[in-house]
Amino acid sequence: MTAIIDRILDRELKKGSAELVILALLDARPRHGYEISQIIEQRSEGEVKFKVASLYPLLYRLERRGWIAGTWVEKAGQRRRRYYRLTRDGRKVLAEQRKGWQRFVAAINRITETGNV
Repeated sequence: MTAIIDRILDRELKKGSAELVILALLDARPRHGYEISQIIEQRSEGEVKFKVASLYPLLYRLERRGWIAGTWVEKAGQRRRRYYRLTRDGRKVLAEQRKGWQRFVAAINRITETGNV
């Protein structure tokens, strides 16, 4: 039963933070989808992974909202890739989401601190 609960919690946490994670990675510089997925997996030490089936629809949704913009880039000897960058509106949303995430984490920490249990 614990494994099932862990998977559900994992899925819900990922859904709730996926936009924030992608926007934050694009804040540094434009990136293509595969690079985004690799950085997420690397920085999370394998704890968080995005499958293509969930990453690209999320990128397309963020693009439709105007938070990111994609551009096709062709390089010699490589296949064509779509690079995404953060837009002005995306930077505003990212700032709001970072604040909200920090408040959420602080609240969870207050609830789960040893002295409060």
